Amino acid sequence: MAGNEERNVDMTETSLSDRARRWAHMDPNPTTKEYVLALVSRIDREEDAKSELQLLFPRDRRIGFGTAGLRSKMSPGPLGMNDLIIVQTTQGLARCCQAQNEKCAVGKELVAVVGFDHRANTSLDISSRSLALLTKIVFEEAGMKCILLDCVDSFVHTPLVAFATKRLGASVGCMITASHNPKLDNGFKVYWNDGCQIRPPVDEQIANFITKQENLTPWSDYGSILSKKRKENEGSTDLCIGLSDPIETTRLANEYFESIKSSGLVTGQSALLGEEGWNPPVVAHTAMHGIGNPWAVRCYATFDLRPFLSVPIQEKPDPAFTTVSFPNPEEKGALDHAMKFAEENGCDLVFANDPDADRLAVAEKCRESGTWNVFTGDQIGTILGHWLWSNMSKKTDKPVAMCASTVSSSMLSAIAKTEGFHFEETLTGFKWIGSVLNRLRSEGYYAILGYEEAIGFACGEVVSDKDGITALGVMTELAYSVYRRELNLSKHMQCLYDKYGEFVSNNGYFICHNPAIAHKIFDKIRKGNGGSYIKKVGEYMVESIRDLGVPGYDSTTRDKNPQLPTSASSPMMTIRFANGCVAQFRASGTEPKFKYYIEMQGQPGVSREEVTKELMRASSIILETLLEPDSNGLAKY
Repeated sequence: MAGNEERNVDMTETSLSDRARRWAHMDPNPTTKEYVLALVSRIDREEDAKSELQLLFPRDRRIGFGTAGLRSKMSPGPLGMNDLIIVQTTQGLARCCQAQNEKCAVGKELVAVVGFDHRANTSLDISSRSLALLTKIVFEEAGMKCILLDCVDSFVHTPLVAFATKRLGASVGCMITASHNPKLDNGFKVYWNDGCQIRPPVDEQIANFITKQENLTPWSDYGSILSKKRKENEGSTDLCIGLSDPIETTRLANEYFESIKSSGLVTGQSALLGEEGWNPPVVAHTAMHGIGNPWAVRCYATFDLRPFLSVPIQEKPDPAFTTVSFPNPEEKGALDHAMKFAEENGCDLVFANDPDADRLAVAEKCRESGTWNVFTGDQIGTILGHWLWSNMSKKTDKPVAMCASTVSSSMLSAIAKTEGFHFEETLTGFKWIGSVLNRLRSEGYYAILGYEEAIGFACGEVVSDKDGITALGVMTELAYSVYRRELNLSKHMQCLYDKYGEFVSNNGYFICHNPAIAHKIFDKIRKGNGGSYIKKVGEYMVESIRDLGVPGYDSTTRDKNPQLPTSASSPMMTIRFANGCVAQFRASGTEPKFKYYIEMQGQPGVSREEVTKELMRASSIILETLLEPDSNGLAKY
């Protein structure tokens, strides 16, 4: 879930102190209410109090829906993740669900599923659990049934919410998590009734319901409702004060793992452990201070795998994320503790889930050289795709299909062309990948993988969203098979490169504070050939161009219209060159970044060194010619 664009909201208060007082009056959280009122009491005599209030309560702005929901720092005010924001958001979301139900004339009981992780800001008394309790109360106040998932002695992982939403036929699913964001952030991730993250036009519909005045004002005294529930449960060890359903959670968790087992993903590689003459890989697993460890343990039991060694310092849920400043397995240094533990304990592989366990990172230590290789998301996705095709295509009469985001590597697409299965590109983000997987299945395909380069993988047909736990089991079985053939994952990856050609990427971004510069660059590509799309960049001939801005353009289609959705606010340009290079550009809608993704495909037999050399040469020419960093004031990150 990316950050969120701020949304303009009309407010009647004209003064800063009025805005803050009104917020505090509606806030059901006594701690944040007192915090804000204390700042207001000091506003006329302390400049720091005034400055903080100006940051917390800007005029006519509030947190908006970004990719799949909300995400921000846990703090008071309309831009933060806090109790009142959750109340307003859930009130609007409930009304949107009810409007959809009336529009479809379904008339069935509306059900919401809610999960939460371990994040907390104890100084403000804001936590994922407390926000989930409020979410449950609001849904029930709206007349909806709400199932609050709770494992009692642990937390649910994000994929279970996606699974439960679809399995129960729920109208909506909500997960309180900020995934791999910094420790002070939290989020509200929303799944629609198809088990996928929300996407247009539903996201805009929800946002419009949230900002209706009747939904911005609390319908009830939610603080008193919570206080009453806490008083009723005094002396109880139930941290969810009677609002959760651990029995239903256990049932759904059982069904989740049973679905994995019966999905065809479990291929019985554990039988290899009984054979002599080889050394199975030893696995170290890190939950990255998140909630993934018990889910990973049960995953291994489901696949009948030899238990992994857990990195102890990162095993238990820790809202302070003590050993990592940024709990994202992709970040440089994030795997250092796990790799050190692996070396000390003779492990070959490190598998890392991010804190809410919906993504998977992979690192491997070579037994011969002792060097580490951290795999890219594209390499993991390619290895998984080839494995699933090799093992699962034989178990079905349906045509096999896979998909990946358009900024991911083209290698899986090349494998699909060679091997004969269907492959589709999607827009960036799992809201698009999941919806394409669902569509492919409705069209009769056996859609067994969707992935994005940001280490997100949906294996099999269990969940239509990224699932780091399912991917963990599949990847470990794959490793058993590879090591039994006296290879390792790195050598196996090279075998794939030898067969299908080397694919080398150069991805990055420039800092761009002026949105007009992005439009200037895109206009240059659109009009740089005498008013039409460019035909050449330096010495490199353009083979095709796809423009996902508005109105959109694709030189490869008959009507010149792109098959992927277009966007005026988040345009993306894809340029394919005759030499096998693909360059893609997009401006971030939430950060001052202009991103580029450049990949070179080599022919089978051409060394990686040669392909890399050509990629870097082409990248330099393409970036300098099209982006003109110096004249456009772009700073390379």
